[in-house]
Amino acid sequence: MRPPKEPTFRESVDMMFNRAVALMDLSPGLEEKIRVCNSTYTVRFGVRLRGQIFTFTGYRSNHSEHMEPVKGGIRYALSVDQDEVEALSALMTFKCALVEAPFGGSKGGLCIDPTQWEVHELEQITRRFAFELIKRDLIHPSQNVPAPDMGTGEREMAWIADQYARMNTTDINAKACVTGKPLNAGGIAGRVEATGRGVQYALREFFRHPEDIAKAGLKGTLDGKKVIVQGLGNVGYHAAKFLSEEDGCKIIGIIERDGALFDENGIDVENVRQWIIKHGGVSGYPDAAHHAEGAAVMEEACDILIPAAMEGVINMGNADRIKAPLIIEAANGPVTAGADDILRKKGTVIIPDMYANAGGVTVSYFEWVKNLSHIRFGRMQRRQEEARHELIVKELERLDHYLGDKWSMTPDFKEKYLRGAGELELVRSGLDDTMRIAYQSMREVWHGREDVDDLRTAAYLVSISKVAASYQAKGL
Repeated sequence: MRPPKEPTFRESVDMMFNRAVALMDLSPGLEEKIRVCNSTYTVRFGVRLRGQIFTFTGYRSNHSEHMEPVKGGIRYALSVDQDEVEALSALMTFKCALVEAPFGGSKGGLCIDPTQWEVHELEQITRRFAFELIKRDLIHPSQNVPAPDMGTGEREMAWIADQYARMNTTDINAKACVTGKPLNAGGIAGRVEATGRGVQYALREFFRHPEDIAKAGLKGTLDGKKVIVQGLGNVGYHAAKFLSEEDGCKIIGIIERDGALFDENGIDVENVRQWIIKHGGVSGYPDAAHHAEGAAVMEEACDILIPAAMEGVINMGNADRIKAPLIIEAANGPVTAGADDILRKKGTVIIPDMYANAGGVTVSYFEWVKNLSHIRFGRMQRRQEEARHELIVKELERLDHYLGDKWSMTPDFKEKYLRGAGELELVRSGLDDTMRIAYQSMREVWHGREDVDDLRTAAYLVSISKVAASYQAKGL
């Protein structure tokens, strides 16, 4: 239950939007057009399962069609309702604008606990839900393109893509109706890890700027920083794994549904992930202290806190006890508007969700482009790139032979340099570039305007300006 006066998720998004537009010079009409959700469709459908008919309720919300198609995930959870999907679709609008993905914002959800159904039952439910959306053009390569979200993944996206293809047998671009598919069903390398990888790239970019590090009261690089992760699902797991294995971070806390693990000396993320897969939770994990009250571990001292699960986990009831000087929102809306005010006054730096978790939609954009172009990234140029590199290596080898002991190539240089970029390398490069440019656009506003003292407001200002420019170009 929310503490008194705690805004809902939808109210939080509106309050943060209002805080930003108050600093802008938009006409009242245009401001309202950007604020409101264009449409929300509620579908109720029956599926015969276990000898009876079950009725399910699903939603698809289109916040803004300033660009089309609109883009946004489909989540399976009992918490799904109209307010939630509308709030998430608004965030998608601003997220896509911030990272320059050419989409409007959308979101969908099905009110269901996926763990309560067998795989074949989930497929029946998913296909029927997809049917209801497809026949209303709420799933379409050029109009509305879903992706995975909480409770869904590659499997569900493959079912949806196949359902669309069955209903549109002559659509050559059918695979582009949804992203986040398995590789063998038209997906793209690096999509599963994309949101977690984006969180890593966002932190790397933050730590490239000493002035920004100082604002958070931190020093140095990511190496050795103590991190607490709330939620070890797809996003939290990949973010924690990459930060610990590649950047030297120490994961000291992992919070899950059945409590939390804590160890000042660091926790092996991969071991915990395998334990959760096998046992369904963190209880009983032998190599770290277990705390039954998981939320309390978010209040432990650390350098970086990564809320990576549900919205509203940092609220007015616990914000004043959060000790982390830097929070990066890997989930959507994990900090309520009320908590955001408390944390900003404390001097906590928050890297906002619309930027921090944009890795998913960025790589979804790459997958959509791949499906429309009908060719794998790197296929045309990889070997030509290797041939050009080989010319240079041969010259270096000739120099190596001529100079003898005076100079030689680094042992693994030849192998690394000769290898042309494949799809995964190109996807990671594109994601890294996207996260860098988007951060710099926020940073320019954060440091350049006296009336902006936080990254969230800066992010809203950048994204709302881009949405407004799109509407103005349409003649509004």
